[in-house]
Amino acid sequence: MSLSGKFLRPQNRALFNTSPCATIRFRQHGCTHPLTSLQCGATLQSLTNTKSFKQGQQLHAHIIVSGTLEDNTYLSTKIAAFYASCGRMTQAQVLFDGIVLKSSFLWNFMIRGYACNGLGMRSLALYREMLSFGQKTDNFTYPFVLKACGELLLVEIGRRVHCEVVVSGFESDIYVGNSLIAMYVNFDDLALARIVFDRMLDRDLVSWNTMISGYTKHGKAREAFVVFDLMRKAGFNVDGRTLLSLLSACGCIQARNQGREIHGYAVRNSYRIYNKFLNNSLIQMYSDCNSMVDARRLFEGVQLKDTVSWNSMIAGYARNEDAVESLRLFCRMVMEGGRPDEVTVVAVLGACDQITALQFGMVVHSHIVKKGFNENNIVGTSLIDVYSKCGSLACSRNVFDEMPNKNLVSWSAMVSGYGIHGKGREAVSLFHEMVASDITPDEGVVTSVLSACSHAGLVIEGKEIFDRMAKDYNIKPGLAHYSCLVDLLGRAGQLDEAYKLIKTMEVNPTSDIWAALLSACRLHHNVELAEISSQKVFDMNPKAVGSYICLSNIYAAEKRWDDVERVRVMVRRKGFKKPPGCSFTELDNAIHRFLVGDRTHEQTYYIYTKLDDLKQRLKEAGYKPDTSSVYYDVEEEIKEKLLWDHSERLAIAFALINTSPGTTIRITKNLRVCGDCHNVTKFISKLTRRDIIMRDIHRFHHFSDGSCSCGDYW
Repeated sequence: MSLSGKFLRPQNRALFNTSPCATIRFRQHGCTHPLTSLQCGATLQSLTNTKSFKQGQQLHAHIIVSGTLEDNTYLSTKIAAFYASCGRMTQAQVLFDGIVLKSSFLWNFMIRGYACNGLGMRSLALYREMLSFGQKTDNFTYPFVLKACGELLLVEIGRRVHCEVVVSGFESDIYVGNSLIAMYVNFDDLALARIVFDRMLDRDLVSWNTMISGYTKHGKAREAFVVFDLMRKAGFNVDGRTLLSLLSACGCIQARNQGREIHGYAVRNSYRIYNKFLNNSLIQMYSDCNSMVDARRLFEGVQLKDTVSWNSMIAGYARNEDAVESLRLFCRMVMEGGRPDEVTVVAVLGACDQITALQFGMVVHSHIVKKGFNENNIVGTSLIDVYSKCGSLACSRNVFDEMPNKNLVSWSAMVSGYGIHGKGREAVSLFHEMVASDITPDEGVVTSVLSACSHAGLVIEGKEIFDRMAKDYNIKPGLAHYSCLVDLLGRAGQLDEAYKLIKTMEVNPTSDIWAALLSACRLHHNVELAEISSQKVFDMNPKAVGSYICLSNIYAAEKRWDDVERVRVMVRRKGFKKPPGCSFTELDNAIHRFLVGDRTHEQTYYIYTKLDDLKQRLKEAGYKPDTSSVYYDVEEEIKEKLLWDHSERLAIAFALINTSPGTTIRITKNLRVCGDCHNVTKFISKLTRRDIIMRDIHRFHHFSDGSCSCGDYW
């Protein structure tokens, strides 16, 4: 049967929509007589280049009705190539199957069509079929075969095709070479990608950009800049893609100065390469480099802000620990008609958990449900995290239980949530439930459960899980796991065993591991071991101001004031600054922040009046100040006054004034809560009949009726 006859069947006419009306519409555009085969071919080529699908359909109809397609392999090939170029592979395949003598041109278009439309396996199958028919491949075949291999991560097949490229003599072709580089970048084999790049006799801008973006994509920013320097020396001008990759590299290594240079270049060449994508990348780069002032200046200069612009700023403030501004900007985004997406809400939830903004988080949760984002695993995991870090473990568990498809990160977030609330046994139980559900633990979830054991003092359980890591879960203990185990032993007072572990561990201890031991020495007043561990920290991380402060506090607790002053002189000489104590509480979706001795709040008078009242009531109830938490050599009366200036007490007084009786008070502190504040909060919870949930830098404390969930173990 002839090809034209085949296509005039009703079912094939429906497939191609080649109705007489379509033919009439085509004739109305100036074609009153049947076109010749060459005219049809030339027009089809033009429509293929512009991917003008509707016009191509009309021309196809004209060709069928006019009979020009009858036994015309040339036109059949052109039409099949047209459909393939438009991504209509079903129609292209029907035409392809009906052609007896298939040219390399047609095979290449079909392979390209499948590869470029997410059908890589079909593309590779067609490539093998092409070889089996003895059809000769060329430099237009291999780029799309390699593309399919790279996107499907078929490493062995990709290497085999590379061998075929070499045998065929096309390795020196610039387009094939670029495709090889891109494939190996997808394989995360940058060494082979670089070998191919270095062997290329000719390189174009795509070659350089692929290599630079490959290094950037895989976190090798410095190597990306090395290639960029070679590119400039070779006389190539950069384009927008080059700059996007370089800006991403600047963000990775926080190279703000280099980022500024790229920004300047982009501005000077705005007529050629400046666009909204580059503008958003500049905003992202500045925020990654902790330069929010520059990012904000650029952001405010954008007339039409898209979701990416808003997301970069909101996430940037959250990442740079300015959660209040992050939430404020989110509110502005909504008011100005911005369209928050999943990335937005994840960033906002991250800001909420920094300052225990539970009410704000609940509002965001409502928005998530309304928009249907709760089906997203990343969003669901962020909700688990924000509720647990805002002190609402019940809400966190509800979100976890309602997740339709829990992944490893979701389980880890819930385990971690139990851990920071001191519920170590629940964390261990959930960990075992996860294993029983045939989910293999990874390094992250084991770290979470070990940390939970540490917070709850579960030494036996923690050591058992650590010992089973390699044997049962095929996980080699890493630095994070050793750090958790040292912390677990140290908190439990087993300092000698913790020290022995550090000396015999299979990996070299880092400053964090020695810092964990130093912190344990402070808890258990072991000055000798504190001096050993602190010196290790200073040698490995000279800028670790927290360790200097910890050692100073250890000396102060022993009333070794000369040693205290010696350490403080070291801190001043190095230009370090201790972060000020700061506490947050939320009221009516607004965040209130208090510093030590803060008198800037509009309710300062009422806050300090409330504190005086609490102080008197606490003394009547038997409270006695524990001034050992004040690490200054001053009179006891001054020490007591300093204690009542602590930021968490100001936040509690503010909450007591502004909330109704029985309302749970939630406080977040940026440092470890001191012993006396911990004791005072227990008293306040009993006297005021309030539940107080306080989150410090290490964990949560749930105060109720004069006791704390931590059991004074923190």
